[in-house]
Amino acid sequence: MTTQTLTFTHQFVPAERPGLPTLLLLHGTGGNEYDLLDLGRMLLPGAALLSPRGKVLEHGMPRFFRRLAEGMFDVEDLRFRTGELADFVPAAASAYDIDAGNVIAVGFSNGANIAASTMLLRPGTLAGAVLFHPMVPLEPEPLPNLNGTPVFIGAGTADPIVPRRNSERLAQLLRESGAAVTLYWQPGGHGLGQSEALAAQEWLGKL
Repeated sequence: MTTQTLTFTHQFVPAERPGLPTLLLLHGTGGNEYDLLDLGRMLLPGAALLSPRGKVLEHGMPRFFRRLAEGMFDVEDLRFRTGELADFVPAAASAYDIDAGNVIAVGFSNGANIAASTMLLRPGTLAGAVLFHPMVPLEPEPLPNLNGTPVFIGAGTADPIVPRRNSERLAQLLRESGAAVTLYWQPGGHGLGQSEALAAQEWLGKL
């Protein structure tokens, strides 16, 4: 089912098992609303899936916010787009009759960055997050109170885009905000590897 009545072009897959969180699937640069559906089904079988497409185009490739260069974000646009996404979640929850208080983001790269930004700028929007290969999107002052919100970060020790210290800094920021962070390292680069997907699946199954 696809609808244009909400502010993002998106896909919604209804839950097959009641009581599970809804997964908010956030693609990487150049992806779309279909990219992470199979991953969502694998991570939490039977869960409802809500998958928006980023509104910003970079050389024709969808993203969730603008960047000035590789690793350099347009922070003003990031703040604006984070607000848009944070407003979309309860609107979609109302439209599809899902629990707005039980939405967990699953993001890869650019999608993981805006998920992290949503946690830092609009705490309470997400009940948790699985962040694959994120960077520090911004460092708000003061930090929010995330009050035990569970976060899984998957990172690569050989990631050429996200330096190790950047992943560690994001984990530190989220922990300082009160989140319960699991930082999982795999030996690969910027791609999503099977081991971290399986680790995230196991992590989600314990929530």
